[in-house]
Amino acid sequence: MSSASEHPLVPETVADIAVWGPVAAQIDLHLQSCVVALAKDGDGWWTVPGDVSAELRVPAEGVRYAFAVDSGDPVPDPRSLRLPDGVHGWSQVHTPPAPAPWAGRPIDGAVIYELHIGTFTPGGTFDAAIERLDHLVDLGVGFVEVMPVNAFNGEHGWGYDGVGWFAVHEPYGGPDGFVRFVDACHDRGLGVIVDAVYNHLGPSGNYLPTFGPYFTGGANNWGSTINLADADSDEVRAYIVASALRWLRDFGADALRLDAVHALIDHRAVHILEELSVRVAELSQELGRPLSLIAESDLNDPRLITPWHGGGLGLDAQWNDDVHHAIHTAVSGERQGYYADFGSFECLAKVLCGGFFHDGTYSSFRRRHHGRPIPVDQVPASRLVVYTCDHDQIGNRAIGDRPTAYLDSGQLAIKAALVLLSPFTPMLFQGEEWAARTPFQYFTSHPEPELGDAVRNGRRAEFAEHGWHTEDVPDPQDPETFRRSVLDWSEPSRPENAAMLDFYRSLISLRHNEPDLSDNRFESVTVTYDTGAQWFAMHRGAWSIVCNLGTAPVGVPIQLGVALAWGDYHETGSVLALAAHTVAIGQRR
Repeated sequence: MSSASEHPLVPETVADIAVWGPVAAQIDLHLQSCVVALAKDGDGWWTVPGDVSAELRVPAEGVRYAFAVDSGDPVPDPRSLRLPDGVHGWSQVHTPPAPAPWAGRPIDGAVIYELHIGTFTPGGTFDAAIERLDHLVDLGVGFVEVMPVNAFNGEHGWGYDGVGWFAVHEPYGGPDGFVRFVDACHDRGLGVIVDAVYNHLGPSGNYLPTFGPYFTGGANNWGSTINLADADSDEVRAYIVASALRWLRDFGADALRLDAVHALIDHRAVHILEELSVRVAELSQELGRPLSLIAESDLNDPRLITPWHGGGLGLDAQWNDDVHHAIHTAVSGERQGYYADFGSFECLAKVLCGGFFHDGTYSSFRRRHHGRPIPVDQVPASRLVVYTCDHDQIGNRAIGDRPTAYLDSGQLAIKAALVLLSPFTPMLFQGEEWAARTPFQYFTSHPEPELGDAVRNGRRAEFAEHGWHTEDVPDPQDPETFRRSVLDWSEPSRPENAAMLDFYRSLISLRHNEPDLSDNRFESVTVTYDTGAQWFAMHRGAWSIVCNLGTAPVGVPIQLGVALAWGDYHETGSVLALAAHTVAIGQRR
């Protein structure tokens, strides 16, 4: 009887290669020199038989291999450490260089920068990204969050169609390139967050059903539901935990952003997220540096970020779309789709002071009540990651247009000030800091024509349901869709972009250097506003962030020693006069 913990992820010798396949009647190990019939134990693990293992006790490092299940074609190992020939090719045993020593840093309140390796630079690799890290240091960023870098099919993609949960996407630079990237970040004092997807697998290269019951009969929006609680789910859960720990231990990452955890269907008494948080805490103790888990969830359930002793799942943070929606709708005026409930100043005040807008209230988009209040006296505001935009809020618009395409610079500055000077943990999306004009569109490069057609047609049908013209939706398979999404690094040198970049730097500097603005408690926030006059103010201790969201000048009854502003303003007695779409930040007199 054996389990995943008894079979090392990195086999020392070829004889140590093993695979879990409880439903298989036969599994053969294919090597470049021979084929070996494996033996099955009582728990469904297949290993090299003892009578032939002596001749295979040679170092496994560099060896390429595959498994044939029930006389089928050879396919990659579900725990492939490297897939040098892509997700359909043979696996390779590979140990990347050990990450350099690093003390780590806590994530609470630090500024996160989300980027996509393939579009962050024209080179589209880890090494090319390293060349731009000093820009992030100068900006004041604390953590770099990379969109998924595990192995997926094709050259270019967002990464959420990954199928190799233990391998690094080769076109980015593979496992060795990723270690170089992590070390380069750490050398500059930047932590690294890996976007990890455990709620589904991509449509191409997913061979898990060949080996065992990794999935249930159900499905979510992206694929078959992972088997977390049904028969034989112990090994499936161990598979997820081992993948998560690999990013943190073997590659030196500091945190994981867990994609769409609401799609993890788990009815066990100990939820997979709690199990994962316990194991990550143990690894943190072992390594002697902070490690964090950040959830993406649309449940508005504070149990995710409530400690174990308080009955929660013990995660360190979660993305909070409600803050994004409240700020975006108040500034932009958009009300389509899930924005319908947002947009009022009352809504904006509620999220800045309490985190969730839907905290047991009726959601017209869902047509039901949704969420639960955050216990603001027990949970710090910094456990919520907030943003003016992210890859979803740009890339899942029909044409992938950034806010720069439909908002003026004053509106962009207002959004930035409310996010970066809030008590939450702020996150930027690549290029936002200089008001980049390049879109971030949804792109794929599936080699299979039928899969490319399905993605193309499905994307257009989805947006047609929401009233977009289908001819406006970019073809995800068109290489130009990818190329349009690559950042233009000449933009920051242009006067209008350089001014926005300086404004972002100043906001982040204020956040770092002013204690009132780095206070991570909900109670550190109060607000005042005038809906008719269209001004809104967020107060943090002695500091105020005063915004004119309207299209006409306003007088705000606040005496403010302005330290930073975007747009025209002046003070007359006890009134702060603001031009349209202006934000002024300073200490109250």
